Amino acid sequence: MSEIIYQFTKTVPQWRPRVTPVDLEKASPQQLEALKVTPSNTKVSDYVLVLAHDPESLDIRSPLFNAVMYNKGGLSRAERELGALGASIVNHCIYCAAVHAQRHAQLSRDESVTDKIFRDGKDAQLEPRDKAILNFSHKLSQFPPQVTADDAKKIADQGLDKLEAIDLVLSTAMFGWANRLMHVLGDPVE
Repeated sequence: MSEIIYQFTKTVPQWRPRVTPVDLEKASPQQLEALKVTPSNTKVSDYVLVLAHDPESLDIRSPLFNAVMYNKGGLSRAERELGALGASIVNHCIYCAAVHAQRHAQLSRDESVTDKIFRDGKDAQLEPRDKAILNFSHKLSQFPPQVTADDAKKIADQGLDKLEAIDLVLSTAMFGWANRLMHVLGDPVE
C-alpha cells in the first residue's frame, strides 16, 4: 500500500459539502437562532450551514469555538492557531490546515513559521516555543493517551503557564474534532 502525500498550503481551498447546506431562506426559527453566533462573525460558511441541520448542537458549538479560539488571556491567538494547525496536519485536513496557517501568518505577521512547517513537517526549525507548541499539538492529535507529564514539562519549559497549556489542549482538541467532522461532511476542492 502506498503512502498518501498531502500537499499543505496557505491557499484555502473551497470546501464542497456532501450534505446540502441549510437554505437560509427556508431555515427554521431554531436553525436561524443557532446561526446567529458564527465562528468568524462575518459570514455563514457552507460548513456552518451544514452543521445547522442539528441546531441544538450548533447552538453549543459556535460559542464554544469562539471561547476556545478567541477568548482573551491565556495563549496568544497566533499560538492557538498553531495548535489547531498541528492537529489539522496530523488529521490531514487540507482545508483547516490552510485556514490556520493563513491565520497564524496574519496574526504573527510572519509567514516563515508556516512555510517551514509545510516544507519540513515535524523537522521544521522553529523558535523553541513554537516548536514545543507544534510538537505538543502533534502528539496530542496522534494519540492523546501518549501525552505525558514530560510533554507538559516541555511546553512549561518554553514559558507556557497552566492557562496557556489549557488553551493549547483546547485549540488542538477542538480541531481534532472539527477536522474529522469536515472529512465526513465534505471535501476540499481546487
